[in-house]
Amino acid sequence: MLRFDTLIIGSGLAGLSLALKLADRQKVAVITKKSLLDGASAWAQGGIAAVLSPDDSLEKHVQDTFVAGAGLCDPNTTRFVVERGAEAINWLISQGVPFTRDEGSDSGYHLTREGGHSHRRIIHATDATGRAVQETIATRASTHPNITLLEQHIAIDLITCKKMRIEGNCCYGAYALNSLSGEVVTIAAENTVLATGGAGKVYLYTTNPDTATGDGIAMGWRAGCRVSNMEFIQFHPTCLYHPHAKSFLISEAVRGEGGILKLPDGTRFMPWHDERAELAPRDVVARAIDFEMKKRGLDCVYLDISHQPLEFLQEHFPTIYSRCLALGIDISKQPIPVVPAVHFTCGGIVTDLHGRTDLKGLYAIGETACTGLHGANRLASNSLLECLVFAEAASRDILNNTPRKMPELPRWDESQVTDADETVVISHNWDELRRFMWDYVGIVRTTKRLQRAQHRIKLLHEEIDEFYSNFHVSADLLELRNLVQTADLIVQSALSRHESRGLHFSKDYPEMLPEAVPTVLCPPGYLAA
Repeated sequence: MLRFDTLIIGSGLAGLSLALKLADRQKVAVITKKSLLDGASAWAQGGIAAVLSPDDSLEKHVQDTFVAGAGLCDPNTTRFVVERGAEAINWLISQGVPFTRDEGSDSGYHLTREGGHSHRRIIHATDATGRAVQETIATRASTHPNITLLEQHIAIDLITCKKMRIEGNCCYGAYALNSLSGEVVTIAAENTVLATGGAGKVYLYTTNPDTATGDGIAMGWRAGCRVSNMEFIQFHPTCLYHPHAKSFLISEAVRGEGGILKLPDGTRFMPWHDERAELAPRDVVARAIDFEMKKRGLDCVYLDISHQPLEFLQEHFPTIYSRCLALGIDISKQPIPVVPAVHFTCGGIVTDLHGRTDLKGLYAIGETACTGLHGANRLASNSLLECLVFAEAASRDILNNTPRKMPELPRWDESQVTDADETVVISHNWDELRRFMWDYVGIVRTTKRLQRAQHRIKLLHEEIDEFYSNFHVSADLLELRNLVQTADLIVQSALSRHESRGLHFSKDYPEMLPEAVPTVLCPPGYLAA
């Protein structure tokens, strides 16, 4: 039995930022499935959106977020986040994050522009912002005496009143599997925080790392939390198309700095689809690329930035330049083959402005949460901003909490299970799930495709539940269990939305309804709780 004041599940920007903000006054544990830098935060290229220039304004950032979110952004949440943008950036600077400088600008830092933004407001560290931020934060967290880092640990389930069969609606910690030893540890905590990121691996093609398996969303749902807006899965328009490049993202900033999308014959096509052309929001650009590929039977389209000088490309996009060059693509002389791929989960566990969920003592922050900021489509570079703002908000709430009396927690019981005889079932089910989600629940949807996916998910659910009940847990089994649960929530949400809005486009309901209403799913027994 391990005991902490706060348990944080996930080591991305949201989780580690929160740990640092709590650690001077609390004993904090951070559990992460692999190592500290294996999450999606470290993969973020573009940067962090914030109003840092006198030419910009909070109102313009709010408006850009509203437009991208297709009318579904929560006004209070959006203003709450945007108003705290500069403060969040200043905190990162104080931690030592090496953002790209520009002494000629008012802020002293280079600000770039991305799709959907009316101004240059993206502060960045060349084209590897996420890694620069994560390495800085991880170094500080790993040396703080009050932070215990449990790497190679995967959370199994939250320990709740429901699981303990006692009255109440509280969370008291979690069970976690030590992937190296196979031991399940019981972690007790007055506050538990879900910060596990998104669910990109539920699809066949994604820009996300292998860790993005919807763990926090699935655990929160099983514990009794509401889930919202899961139908809004963001496809990044420009993922590198190459047989030897695994999910390599071509940053939005390439289009922000003049990159042009072209057909194989060199024809520019985005102006046919939207007057904002390459700088339209991601949902618009991804659908345009998908349309052109299907119409013409293309494997990919091309993103051309070769009109910019070599020195400019090497200075602004060193990671992209070197990665493409290693694959035989000189972006200073030739266009980059690109395709859309799943990038971000806009929905998640319902939270308030403090990061609180429906269970006392349980918080959700970052991509795991649905705060209402992103609406039906996330504006570029608002994701890391959301992580920072809600890490701060949750830390204030946690530190202001009155200490709770903790019950004695039950140890993990595996007396009724045995070793699995055929783990090949897990890999087969994982592959089947990701393929039919890509085919049936993709950029363009129909009710019939969604129903086909729902039928297959039901069968997989039954197989996995039987496997989970009879055999010792493994990391692969836990991730598959969470993926199938998350896929089910995505399909349920998509079937319940009878319109096309933002990232959800249905051929059966191509029009957008006059009123924007979030999709909220309630778990079994929610009203009773």
